[in-house]
Formats: sequence, structure tokens, C-alpha cells
Amino acid sequence: MAMTIPGSEHFSSRPIDPDVLAAGLPDSLPVHSVTQEQIDALDPLTYEVVRHRLWSVTDEMGEALKRMSGSPIVTDANDFDFAICDEVGQEVQVGLYNTMLAGAVDLAVYWTLQHRVRNPGVKEGDMFLCNDPWVGGGLHQNDVIVYQPIFHDGELFAWTSAICHEPDLGGVGLGSFSPAAQDVFSEALPTPPIKVVRDFEIQDDVAEAWIRRSRVPLLVNLDLRAKVGANTVGRKRLHAVIDQYGADTVKAVMKRMMSDAEGRLRGKLRNLPDGSWSATGYQDQSHAGDRAVHQITVKMTKADDHLTFDFTGTDEQAGLINCTYAGLRGGVMLALMPMLANDIPWSAGGLMRCFDLISEEGTINNATFPAAVSRAPIGPAWSTGSLVAECLSQMMDRTVEFGDRVQAGCCGTHDTAVLAGLDQRGEVPTPFLNIVMDVMAAGYGGRPHADGMDTGGLFCIPMGRIPDVEMTEYLYPLMTLWRREEPDSGGPGRHRGGVSGSSAFIPYGTDLPVGLVVASSGKGVSQNTGLAGGYPGNTAVGVVARDAGVKRLLAEGTLPLRLAELAGSQDLQACYGETQVAPDDLLYLHWQGGGGYGDPLLREPELVAHDHAEGKVTSTGAEASYGVVLRDDAVDRTATEALRTRLREERRARSTADVAPGPSHAPSTGKRLDDNLVAVGVDGVEVVACAHCGRQLGDPRTDTVLALARFEGPTSNAGSHVTDDPGQYVDDEIVFRQLCCPGCYTAIYSGVVPAAHPQHVIDLDRYVQA
Repeated sequence: MAMTIPGSEHFSSRPIDPDVLAAGLPDSLPVHSVTQEQIDALDPLTYEVVRHRLWSVTDEMGEALKRMSGSPIVTDANDFDFAICDEVGQEVQVGLYNTMLAGAVDLAVYWTLQHRVRNPGVKEGDMFLCNDPWVGGGLHQNDVIVYQPIFHDGELFAWTSAICHEPDLGGVGLGSFSPAAQDVFSEALPTPPIKVVRDFEIQDDVAEAWIRRSRVPLLVNLDLRAKVGANTVGRKRLHAVIDQYGADTVKAVMKRMMSDAEGRLRGKLRNLPDGSWSATGYQDQSHAGDRAVHQITVKMTKADDHLTFDFTGTDEQAGLINCTYAGLRGGVMLALMPMLANDIPWSAGGLMRCFDLISEEGTINNATFPAAVSRAPIGPAWSTGSLVAECLSQMMDRTVEFGDRVQAGCCGTHDTAVLAGLDQRGEVPTPFLNIVMDVMAAGYGGRPHADGMDTGGLFCIPMGRIPDVEMTEYLYPLMTLWRREEPDSGGPGRHRGGVSGSSAFIPYGTDLPVGLVVASSGKGVSQNTGLAGGYPGNTAVGVVARDAGVKRLLAEGTLPLRLAELAGSQDLQACYGETQVAPDDLLYLHWQGGGGYGDPLLREPELVAHDHAEGKVTSTGAEASYGVVLRDDAVDRTATEALRTRLREERRARSTADVAPGPSHAPSTGKRLDDNLVAVGVDGVEVVACAHCGRQLGDPRTDTVLALARFEGPTSNAGSHVTDDPGQYVDDEIVFRQLCCPGCYTAIYSGVVPAAHPQHVIDLDRYVQA
């Protein structure tokens, strides 16, 4: 049961009507605004010029932070972002970096205007620092925002912000991840907004108190000054725009940018079908020692030009797999901005007017204080975004216009590994801490017209990168034995998911054990779901190979490239845990690829042959997942046709089809619903039929669910890339579930889910109404 500490409700933030917020400000803080007439009077040329100038301000702020920060999290991974907000905090422009943060920045400004105006005041030359996820700004304590009010002629004109993930801010666990945490008091201390800059000068007492908490104070100190510097750049550049075009013109452009973003998104929504779509996902384990699965569920309803996301039914907060309201909102933005607003300027303040959120407090993705939330952005917020993306894809897959935006599940999560110890390479040993960023090279989901990108990155960081191996070895006492793509890791489908990769590290430059914290999910239950019958991508794996003998092999002139080539034992890592990597141990990480789109038995055999030649699919995977037989990298057509026929017959034999044979229709006369389903008009009513064989699967006059054949069996049926023993991680029964057309046995749905997963059937009203 969620516990709330009395008084903690003060440290919480929700969106607020900007007019109400402005009206509640005291006379001592005058604000600058403009009328609707001034906004409407903007000429198109001025609007476009000023709009691009504002975009360039955020871009320059990003470059300033990257050039000043010494953290690979910023310089390589691009796990940071910026925003320009109007006078009350609405986000006018956000950067192309960590898109989840767009759901949180404005909340910190709202809270500051509600609780800091009278004491200590909001004045010109101030900057505030905050890492309190219940206030906003970031999604967990390691997301630290520095933001400033900008004044013009004594009036509050705007706000700018700079935020990035800090490598460590204290707490029990390395990197501020405590795998056993049950509440926030085991993690980094959340700090509500405090003034770190007054009269344009950093306050040493506040800054030193801030960096004192970290295991890597030099990095945190440098990042603090980098964010102050980025805001300084933003303030100077914004004042230059105001000086050139006038305050009223610039503010009118800011307001118009948000209105235009809102209008364009609403226009898209009006062209999409009304209806409701649902998705349910899981976090396997909530903390070290836990063996349960924890559910997040969403029902998305689209009516005219508005979306509603209802998360009712999500499990109660548990362990450290929680996020606050800021994370919930950030997860929605993770999916909405690249999928529906990829060609709309990211004025997040306007985009967020197009949806509502319904969520029960005290749940995994709307946790109340003092829940542990260190896993927030790469756990529940990420899963929230993946589920929203699944719903959006289901909706858009019914259209031709938006079909290119449909995508199966991407990597599902960020597999966190933190290594820390003593670097003995110099004359004076020094502490080090490395958050492994190789895992950012994840696979994207398959699409109706294309495969997913291989090791393409993370859905939430469009400009993300992985660090150079040489730089990692320069900065830390580690040697990378390999970093490579792994075949068969992309989810099988008519268009396969993008493959993921693996890396292997040994301590090199230290004679002492290196501490290791792992925080992950998607090991027992797939998070990189397929779509339209496509299979999920691989499940994640982490192993510490004990007494691996790597240094002995290297001395003998042998470079090991497989775990099987190592001596000693292999210690499989749970989702959450803390251990050590001894000097003769090896750490192996295999992260997640993307889900597949469409039935893999419908994939063109030549594409499978090409994948095999490119090292994306093994010959075993080609036969087992795609039913394609290869001879010397060429397709054996006769053997392939025979194998695919046999695999369909195996589906028929293992499935339960408690339905009477229905009528058949000509699929070519139907309206597309997704890769496998069409709506066919019969006696003035649309019925659902198989797009491949024409078998009628549902009539809204008599049916509530689609009449599909159902199979449920071991997860090994999903492919060798999926954990075949989820019992190594969780106690719940995990199964491979597949729903097929009972006529041709084309896969309509394929998933690795708990046996209690609610999708035993597919509701008919998802597709047609009576």
C-alpha cells in the first residue's frame, strides 16, 4: 500500500491553467504578455524568422553545455535537454535530445511561481536548481535542472532551462541506483528549487553543498557550471532577439508557436479514426530479491481532435520501479512527439494541450512520496511511452496517410550498468564511476514498409550516441573485448525488428574489484513487443563470468570473442542487483532489439537471405523464425515452401479454435485495418475478415471479440533470442501467446507475457462498431 508522508503534498506539481497562474501572482512580480490581437497581427515572414531564431537559441544552449561538460552522459549520450518557456512556464521550444524531459520542465516553473515568488523571490539574475521529481524539471533525482527567469523592462518575460543526467548524486547505491531501495531515503536526496545563482553570480555555499553529496564531485561541479553557462547563453541570445524585433513581437511569436503546434496536431487527430485502443506491459522485478511482475496498463481514446490516456488499473508503486506524475507525462511525450509531431515544431506547451491524463496516485507511473524513483525514466516512464506508442501505432495502422509512422516496440528499456572503483593507472589512485552507455545502441521496431533500424539508438533521444571504445578505455580502467551487433536479436516479422548488440568488459588498470550495480527489465517478460503478429525482440541478458581467465588468454595471444571460450563460471544477473567484478572477471551485457511487424512467415525469403549474408540472422534463426531454408546463402525455394507449410500446420495442430467456420469474403474489397485484417461491408455493416484468406473473424452484430485460434506455450516457441526460462527471474508463469486466423493460420498477435495477461482475446470494437 502506498504511503504518503504528511506535508509531502506541498512538493507536488500538476499542470495549471496559465491564466489562473498569472492572475495569482503578486503585484511585486509583473509579467509580460500580449493580446490575441497582437498574435494575430504577426506577418508570416517575421513569424518564421523569429521562430527560427528561438530554435537557434536552444541549439546554441545545447552546444554550450556539451562543450563545457566533462561527462560522457552529455558529450556522447546526449542525455540532456533545453527549453524556452513563456512567462508562466509553458514550453515554447524544446531540444532534440531527451524528449521525455519535455514532460517535466514546465512543472518546475509552475511550482516555482506558486511557492517561491514571495520567499525567496523570483528576481532578475536568479537561477534555480532542482532535482525533486515530485516538483518536476526532471524524472528522477539524477535529472538536475538549472532554470532562470528572464526579465525585460522589469517584467517577467520568459524562462530558459538546462537539464542533464548526473552520474552520481549520493545515496546507497553506485550512480545513485540502489537495487534494494524501498523508498526514496535510500536514494539521492531530492532537492526542491533552491537559488544557486543570485545577481548573475553562483552562490558558493549552495554550489558546494550540492556537489558535496556526489561520489564524483568534479563532474557534478563541472556540469553545474555548464548548465549555468548554457542558461547565460540562452539569456543573452534571447535578449538579442528582443532588442532586434521588440518584446511584444517576440512574445507574440512564442504564443503563436504553441498555438500552431496545437492546431497542427489537432488537425492530424481529426484525420485519424475515433476509437479506443489498449496496451499492457510489465516491469519484471521491482527491486533486488523481488520475483514478481508489475503491470502498467493504458487505454487510449481518441475523439475528434483530442486524446485521453487512462492508466487506471496500473499496479501500486513498488520497489524502485516508480515514477512521479512528471515521468508519466514524460512517457507520453516520448511517444507522441516523434510519432505524431515529427514534422511539427516541438512547442511542447501547445502539443500537451491535445491530451488528458487519467491516473491513480500511488501507482507505478504516478507514485507518491516517498517512493523510490531512481529507475523512473528508464523504467516506468519508458514503459509508459512504449505502451502509448503501441496504442498510437494501432490507431495509425488503419490509415494510409499515417502508415509510415507505425512502428513495433523498440528496445523496451535502457539496461543500466554502473561500474565504479579505484583507477590505479596514474601515480595517485583516483575513484572512477562509469555508467555503461553502450546499451544505447538498441534496435528499433519493424514497420509496415521497412525493417527496424539495427542498433539505431533510443526512441527517446533522437540525437543519442554511444561512446567511443577508445574514450571509455581512456577515461576508466576497463578494457572492451568486443562491442558488436548480435544476430537474431531483432523480433521476427514480415519486417523484422532492428537487432541489438552486446559488449564485454574486463577491469584493466586496477588490481581491486570493481563495484557493479545493474538495474534493468525485459529479462523475464518482453518489453520490445511485436505488432500485427510480429514477434518480440530478444530479452536482455547480463552475465558476470567469474575467473574467466581473459588476461591469461591474451598473454597467450588469444582474443576470446564468446562466453563459451572463457574459463570459470557464469553468474547470471537478475534485473536488479549489486555485486563486484573481480580483476579476473568479465562483464557481459546483451541489450534489447526491436519487435517485429507482421507474421514472419510472410517475409520475403530473399530478405532473409540478405539478412543472413549481413550477419543479422543465423541459418538456424532463418529456418525456425521465418521458415526459410538457405543453401550457400541462397534461398532453397522448394524446401522453404515445404517448411512454411509445415510450420503453419504446426500452428494449426497446437492451437485451440473453439469457433465455427465463418463465411469468407474477397479481401481485396476490404478496408485496411492492419497488416492482417480488413473491414468488409456486408448488408450495410462492416465485418472484420482476414486480409490473406478472407475468413470472417467478427461481426459486430453478433460478436464482441475476434474469433481467433489461440496457442499458449513455453517462451522458447518465440525463438531462441527470447529467454526460455523466465523462472530464472520471476515466479509468475510467463508464456508465448499467439492468436491466429483459424482459416490460414496467419499470426494476428504474438507476445511473451504473463499467463494472466489480459489479452486473451482481441475486442472487436477496436476495429469496427455495430
